[in-house]
Amino acid sequence: MRILLKILLFPITLILTVILLICEFICMFGTMLLSILALILFALALGIMIFLGELQDGIKAMVLAFLISPYGIPLFAGWLIGKLQSVNERLKSI
Repeated sequence: MRILLKILLFPITLILTVILLICEFICMFGTMLLSILALILFALALGIMIFLGELQDGIKAMVLAFLISPYGIPLFAGWLIGKLQSVNERLKSI
């Protein structure tokens, strides 16, 4: 019975493994690009606050820079990929 279940779940685990590998690559590449963009946006926010004196607009830009930094959206994406990997490992262990 267990072998039959493994045979039925094999295509699902194979597809999930491939999808996870693609998502990990996209997440890694996207984090690199978003980190560069976050640095540029942070410098722009500092310029807005110092040179133009627009404190609210500078803070808005800094919040946006934080969200696209490695501690914002990419961290959430990495957490989500980790949860999917644990589901995949549980399916493989059956």
